[in-house]
Amino acid sequence: MPKAKSKVEIKNKKASFEYEFIEKFTAGIVLSGTEIKSIRAGKASLVDSYCYFVGTELFVRNMHVSEYWWGTFNNHDPKRDRKLLLTKRELNKLQRSTKEKGMTIVAVKLFISDNGYAKLDIALARGKKEFDKRQSIKEKDLRRENDRGL
Repeated sequence: MPKAKSKVEIKNKKASFEYEFIEKFTAGIVLSGTEIKSIRAGKASLVDSYCYFVGTELFVRNMHVSEYWWGTFNNHDPKRDRKLLLTKRELNKLQRSTKEKGMTIVAVKLFISDNGYAKLDIALARGKKEFDKRQSIKEKDLRRENDRGL
């Protein structure tokens, strides 16, 4: 019997405004029992979250997963660093790329996959300058005007 489709999709809207995405990856996350229950309830936030390397392992920092309402003393720390699961080839590529000046890894979207696992879309990104941000706002306004005209 197939599992029910989950509607959980938590986005980091500020990331696309602040950064120019170069390449995107989908990573699994190492979670505890109460964390996955909170994520399935939609109680997570990706604001100001980013990824960093410790040795050859990739972790996400500042991803807020609220404490589970029914959790007891076994509840998790909401702001703890969580390990990301990627292939060795992807990890090596990301590690080489982040050594370049101005490159970082940001969390873009948190979702529940079809088989019930929590996944995190991350992007290799370069910070935008002020004039790039103005250009993004201008393009968004033009797109909005064109959609209204239809």
